[in-house]
Amino acid sequence: MPDQDDQNRPDRSSGSRGKGNSSGQGDNNGPPRTPPGAPQNFMSRSIFGWVLLLGLAAMVIILLASASNRPEVISPYDFINRAKSGQFEKVILYDEQMVGETKKNAQGVEQQGGVKQYSATISRETKAHWSKKLDEAFPEYQENPGSSIWLHVLINWSPLILLLFLVWFFVYRGLRNAGGGPSMLGNFGRSKHKVTNKEHSNVTLADVAGIDEAKAEVEEIVEFLKNPKKFQRLGGRVPRGVLLIGEPGCGKTLLAKAVAGEAEVPFFSISGSDFVEMFVGVGASRVRDLFKQAKESSPCIIFLDEIDAVGRKRGSGFSSGGHDEREQTLNAILVEMDGFETNDQVIVIAATNRADVLDPALIRPGRFDRQIHVPLPDLRGRVEILKVHSRRIKTSPQVDIEKLARGTPMFSGADLAAIINEAAIAATLLGKDFVEQEDLEEARDKVKWGRARRSHKIDEEEKKVIAYHEAGHALVMYFDPDSEPLHKVTIIPRGQALGVTFMLPERDKYIHTRRQLMARLRVTYGGRIAEEMFCGDISSGAAQDIRQATDIARAMVMHYGMSDKLGFQLLGQDESKNPWEQPEKHFSDETAKIIDEEVKHLIDQTYQETRELLEKHRDKLHDLAQALLRYETLNRDEVDRLMRGEKLGKTTVSDLLKNEQNKRPDTMSSANPNPPLDSDAPGSGPTLSPA
Repeated sequence: MPDQDDQNRPDRSSGSRGKGNSSGQGDNNGPPRTPPGAPQNFMSRSIFGWVLLLGLAAMVIILLASASNRPEVISPYDFINRAKSGQFEKVILYDEQMVGETKKNAQGVEQQGGVKQYSATISRETKAHWSKKLDEAFPEYQENPGSSIWLHVLINWSPLILLLFLVWFFVYRGLRNAGGGPSMLGNFGRSKHKVTNKEHSNVTLADVAGIDEAKAEVEEIVEFLKNPKKFQRLGGRVPRGVLLIGEPGCGKTLLAKAVAGEAEVPFFSISGSDFVEMFVGVGASRVRDLFKQAKESSPCIIFLDEIDAVGRKRGSGFSSGGHDEREQTLNAILVEMDGFETNDQVIVIAATNRADVLDPALIRPGRFDRQIHVPLPDLRGRVEILKVHSRRIKTSPQVDIEKLARGTPMFSGADLAAIINEAAIAATLLGKDFVEQEDLEEARDKVKWGRARRSHKIDEEEKKVIAYHEAGHALVMYFDPDSEPLHKVTIIPRGQALGVTFMLPERDKYIHTRRQLMARLRVTYGGRIAEEMFCGDISSGAAQDIRQATDIARAMVMHYGMSDKLGFQLLGQDESKNPWEQPEKHFSDETAKIIDEEVKHLIDQTYQETRELLEKHRDKLHDLAQALLRYETLNRDEVDRLMRGEKLGKTTVSDLLKNEQNKRPDTMSSANPNPPLDSDAPGSGPTLSPA
């Protein structure tokens, strides 16, 4: 099941899963307890935050205003000359400074924006001299015996000092005491987890399908959380951690939520990236805060999604030591998971799709006691997943879920959920009353290959090349007994592909025989050979086929030991090791030459076999390509009829338009002066595809 599709599940009543408070502690008669991690005194903290912001803004305004009103410093002689010329209205003499204020109507004051102050610095020893000069120049001056230096420093710099003090108090002190106190900036050290209680959880193990083995393992965790004394009777202890490993979209997050829903305990969820911030030490503080709240709410579950964000191997990156933020966060997680007591009843569930990069100290027994692999669903699992998701939509009685599941090998639960949703959307846009099989088939192709580009204009010559190319693939797939069964073939552009040939495996395959791999090689050659046979030239459309065929042939020789000359040995890269840990080439030049010869021999052999097969069925290949040019999409039943020499009675969109034109000649001729092309012409417009 997908990690993110909980919103698509059927609603469940939370009251049907037992009673009790959210923390699992106390009786049911007491006052309701605030969930851990919920904001405390939110209104008071919000008002305090606004007051703090307004205060800081006021300090900045005062600082800017004081800077703009600061006196202009001039020399004492210039100050005396300005006093003699009558520019000053008020003069004050300090022990170490002379300050003068200009008149409002003084010359030049209006251009400067109003009253202005000038100051001149003196010393205590020369104060008597400048006092005598002021008596002659400005007898009305005032004398202040106080120290002007400290007074002006206090007046001019007090807003800045206060601002710096506030920043220090609320930021640095908040970080040092992270997790405590209601200050707005001190919440950096608080954990950003979300808490889901049983009253708000509507996910149970019944919503999980296709991963039976993983469900069986987590059911033991549920049983322990419900009845821990049952296991403690024989000396067993709760597993401290469970690591869910699997491809994206396989249902790791859903499985963790189902465990919490079944056990009816609080569910603390947080992503690994939420621990790391720009401030060093914040991640470790958040880890401590998370585990502290979890222990207070035990029994409970902590879910760490994408734990590889903070759990990577230490010392393997560009860090010079163990003092960076990520490694400090990892160290805090290791310490907290080792600090659990036997009766804590706190289980840590983590999910990742990169278990190979995790630190060995994190995944050892005692921390993560269990590693549960959540694989891609098999055929039976895909059927169950599709049934779970199809319950919420209206489907036609003729819908074949098993056929759809067969056509979706290697699809994850998230992909299957997307198919159901896309099919419902498509049926709604077409005005249907329920979802039909063709809607599901189109949704599958859209999820896998992209949206069909029916409006994409292709030149007739190129369209002919594409038709014969896809017909070559389909014919080899149809007549080769070792190939997978043909499902349908289309020349409608979809995604980056100009045409696609679909196969429909009868069952899931986990190993591939040599005959099956050689059949896949023959299928890849069919397009290029058909172009060469009927188009008189070859095109670049086989580039992807060439790449795929080369990869298969080299894997058969170098990895699978399917070469008679080289035998049973590994000649390729060891996928279990990192690329930088193994040599670029660990075989001789002579062996490399033999590898090239064996790969070329394998390709040449299967290429010749494919050519002989297509030459044998040349007429059928031509008929299939012409049918593709007319109808654009053919399913397996229609290909069967063509191979038997029967004619197809399908109607194209061009035929429908032509019939409508014949019924209303006057209306159609006036509305459309350019009638559609003859339906017999290849590529004469979009068609009604059965798939």
